[in-house]
This record gives sequence, C-alpha cells and structure tokens, in this order.
Amino acid sequence: METTKVGIREFRAGLAEYIASDKPVAVTRHGQTVGIFIPTPGPSQADLLAFQQASAKLKALMPLDDNEVDAMLTDFKAERKAALAPRRKRR
Repeated sequence: METTKVGIREFRAGLAEYIASDKPVAVTRHGQTVGIFIPTPGPSQADLLAFQQASAKLKALMPLDDNEVDAMLTDFKAERKAALAPRRKRR
C-alpha cells in the first residue's frame, strides 16, 4: 500500500478527504515525517443491518422488563466496584 506524503498544513486543510480515503498518509513538517495517519473504515451498511437483525433476535429470545434491567445494572455496578477496590487500595 502506497503512502501519500503531505505537509502538516495541507493535512489539516484536507483532513475530511484523508479520513474518507483508505490510504495511509505520512504527515511531514519541514520535510521530516512527524506522523502517519491510517484511516480506519467505519461499519458498512451490511454490518449495521446484521447487527440490527441480531439485536432483534436477542430481544425475542430474552425479553426483559425494566425491573430486570435495573437489577442487572445494579449487580454489574456492584461487581465492578468490588473488582476496582483492590486497585484503589494499592495507590
């Protein structure tokens, strides 16, 4: 994969284009490379549709009412607090 070299000002001015691109960009300052920007692809429409379908199937298999969700969140917060407690004591 070929890397495009651009100056830092050009990079800032064309940031939207570089984000939409799939090619890495070497950012230079006074001719020296100071960083490499590697754009990551966002989720595709097919990925989003598959996620929505999986979510709908999960809701059908595991219907929860508001009380169950609240109880799960309370349990999760308690477990998380207990897991973080030893870390805080070390400081």
